[in-house]
Amino acid sequence: VQLQASGGGLVQPGGSLRLSCTASRSIFSFSHMGWYRQAPGKQRELVALITGGDKTNYRDSVKGRFTISRDSAKNSVDLQMNGLKPEDTAVYYCNALASGNGYWGQGTQVTVSS
Repeated sequence: VQLQASGGGLVQPGGSLRLSCTASRSIFSFSHMGWYRQAPGKQRELVALITGGDKTNYRDSVKGRFTISRDSAKNSVDLQMNGLKPEDTAVYYCNALASGNGYWGQGTQVTVSS
């Protein structure tokens, strides 16, 4: 399984970015897909998760600002990020879980700075 993350970049505080994670097989074959992030010197943390039943879960610091969704046409899981803050700066990784196996994408850098 290959996961390809894209959409990162440099944005000013308050701006928006949309990350996309495309998979080499149907996204509906995974029980969970999610986005994690890792800032320099910090542990990787869960940002948002979506299940096969389209239930979503977010870390508290991004609730109301970030939205995770699945796009069947693109076979992708997207993360819409609004109201970005400098503390959102990190490398964002896509993750997928199926039959107890976890898969990671290569990461995409998000930098929030004026």
